[in-house]
Amino acid sequence: MRRLVAAVTVVLLSLLMLTACGSGSSSQNTSDLPTKVIDITIKGSDTDPSGQSIDVRVGQRIELDVTADEPGEIHVHSTPEQEFEYDGGSSTFELQPIQAPGRVPVESHTLDKTLFVLVAR
Repeated sequence: MRRLVAAVTVVLLSLLMLTACGSGSSSQNTSDLPTKVIDITIKGSDTDPSGQSIDVRVGQRIELDVTADEPGEIHVHSTPEQEFEYDGGSSTFELQPIQAPGRVPVESHTLDKTLFVLVAR
């Protein structure tokens, strides 16, 4: 009987430890993360950034600050996909947060080039 009680106790304690460890890693509080602001400059066919990878957290708020000399369109290949039309001058856009880890290309359809790739972790 003592062995049974000891075995049940070990199993219950193990489950409690696993539950505690699991809840800490899966309940990521993204509201505490600062908004990731990405500055984009477009002059003619030159862009900054130009093809770089930019790290973000899953669920993090992302803001695009676009300065362009002509109107154009930015396409974010996320799920769901997002498109933003901008005029010449300065514009700010808020992306829907990336919901799963992975790589998300952000392109200028006007220039037919990748501006950067969001790497969500």
